[in-house]
Amino acid sequence: MLKNAMKQCGLIAILRGVQPHEVAAIGVRLYEAGFRIIEVPLNSPEPFNSISTLRNTLPADCMVGAGTVLTVDQVVSVKQAGGEIIVMPHSDASVIAAAKQAGLACAPGVATVTEAFAALAAGADVLKMFPAEQLGPAVVKAWRAVIPHEVALLPVGGVTPDNLATFISAGASGFGLGSALYKPGLSAEQVGHNANKFVAAWCATQEKN
Repeated sequence: MLKNAMKQCGLIAILRGVQPHEVAAIGVRLYEAGFRIIEVPLNSPEPFNSISTLRNTLPADCMVGAGTVLTVDQVVSVKQAGGEIIVMPHSDASVIAAAKQAGLACAPGVATVTEAFAALAAGADVLKMFPAEQLGPAVVKAWRAVIPHEVALLPVGGVTPDNLATFISAGASGFGLGSALYKPGLSAEQVGHNANKFVAAWCATQEKN
């Protein structure tokens, strides 16, 4: 399912700080804009409630999951809430294994090629390059030369509609989008506006390639 979602749109919405009472409306706006993967970081208020709400609100072709997943126990809780993808800031092999054993997709965070290959060996589906501000397009290009082409590289951190094309040219497969897309206090309408700008920038790069 992850590959299908990524084919439709390589942008992952990160709703850090979202609250359960507002998440359905925001999720609908993101889906309407074209997003097909949405994560609720576990350091958000009542994250499992938000994950359940999104899963019950959005069509089946939209993957819902959790970010900032740090432990095996959290993986279990995410699955119980209806989550389908585990996104991590790190690449703990035990958490990756737990995600795969639970039948969930897994996107661990990596910052070196050594971490990247270790995460793949542990069962990672895609690689979250974090933080993208630190790594930059030059590192994406260098990794792309050695990481198997079928493995998606997803920079996260500091990605905007304006610099997205530069990362794509370097070999990025998609992106995790945080505060430039959503931050606490934004209305569903404002998030939808931001989402449309990101999707337009994404689609422009796909037309060129």
